[in-house]
Amino acid sequence: MSNILHRLRSRILNAVRHGGEPVKQMLKPDTVSLLAGAAKDAVRSKAQLIAENALLRHQLIILQRQVKHPQLSNRDRLRLLLLARATPFWKQALLIVQPDTLLRWHRQLFRLVWRRKSKPKTPQARITPETIALIKHMRTENITWGAERIRGELLKLGIKVSKRTIQRYLPPETAPATSPSSQNWGIFLRNHADQIWSCDFTQVYTLFFAPLFVFVIIELSSRRIVHTAVTSHPTDAWVAQQLREATPWGEHPRFLICDNDSKYGLHFAAVAAGSGIEVIRTPVRAPNANSHVERFLGSLRRECLNYMLILNDRHLAKVVREYAGYFNHARPHQGIGQRIPLPPKVEPPQTGKVIAFPVLGGLHHDYRRAA
Repeated sequence: MSNILHRLRSRILNAVRHGGEPVKQMLKPDTVSLLAGAAKDAVRSKAQLIAENALLRHQLIILQRQVKHPQLSNRDRLRLLLLARATPFWKQALLIVQPDTLLRWHRQLFRLVWRRKSKPKTPQARITPETIALIKHMRTENITWGAERIRGELLKLGIKVSKRTIQRYLPPETAPATSPSSQNWGIFLRNHADQIWSCDFTQVYTLFFAPLFVFVIIELSSRRIVHTAVTSHPTDAWVAQQLREATPWGEHPRFLICDNDSKYGLHFAAVAAGSGIEVIRTPVRAPNANSHVERFLGSLRRECLNYMLILNDRHLAKVVREYAGYFNHARPHQGIGQRIPLPPKVEPPQTGKVIAFPVLGGLHHDYRRAA
């Protein structure tokens, strides 16, 4: 009995081994093109087509259970759109995509076709890089000029550019002002930097935790430290006296920026008005509006005070004066293109030995060439 089962098993394996290729060919799906398949279907009977359609539909239902989002190419989408036009029952025939998806594809194709039809046949003339640079240069030098004003100036030079093209190359952060009231804070500071001073306080603690206050006045255009002072009890009268000392012999700015601290009181306002200074107070809780002096006070802390133990007000005043002298006469400032706020009147030599001069006990050094 075992010999019979063994022989039967061998014959079945041989039959499967030798007949594997015909079986694979029978199970292999048809790979004919869409047009060839449609031509073959034309000679079939209606009953065969209905049966094959039901068979294919059921296979798609099974496939949809496994693949939720089939990947379709643009060619597949176009074929589905064209085939949907041939039958009024296209919504019932769709299985792998939703009808709304097919309608969305049709709208996208519609926009693509009309965009291609409305495209100008002759390419638009491109403006030269020199003209673009000239537009930006005109806008930088003339902040009140709009696109139409720049277009008129270009026409004087024989350059024909549309207003819309000019607007495309205008920097968004310096959009043309439509009215005098639209001048923002940044534009005001740039226009009047050489006529603006700014002042503020910073608090420092001594070795035994006694509070001291450093008062600073800075010139915006050059970043020059105009005046520094130290006190343990800042009052309105004391601040007014510091303003007097900072404006000797009629030297004063047109505007002075300060915050809304009560230390800038009636005495301070009277001294400013007597000197012809217009006091501009920053908005409440807006340190960025007084950013120049805030940045200096930050540098004073990071580069000087954080490395020292302050003994008393005289010691702090000496340290602040020495750092302010280094800041004005030796320290390059990033905000003015790495220049010195008060550069030497005589051009320094270009050759010679480099000598380091210590500042604040060697905390910083000023490098110069030997004469």
